[in-house]
Amino acid sequence: MSKEIHPYAVLIRPLITEKGTMLSGLNKYPFEVHIDANKIQIKQAVEKAFNVKVRSVNTMIVKGKTKRRGPRRLPSTTRTWKKAIVTLEPGQTIELFAGV
Repeated sequence: MSKEIHPYAVLIRPLITEKGTMLSGLNKYPFEVHIDANKIQIKQAVEKAFNVKVRSVNTMIVKGKTKRRGPRRLPSTTRTWKKAIVTLEPGQTIELFAGV
């Protein structure tokens, strides 16, 4: 049973990176998404937010890394988050990534 998440709470932010820019040439766009969102919720959120047609969604959990910070170099962990790479139908684009 999946948890109900509001469509505008599913997408946290677009990932504008060098690799993400290269993927946009292949009609794929990466996003950071809510950790509990499933592929169907991600697809519906992207279609509603950007008025495009989504072909497929690939997701992955990015595990937090252990870092040593502070004056005593105590270990802490960065947060774990979920990434989604959304593939659009041919001819569709997301204008947010167009100027990058």
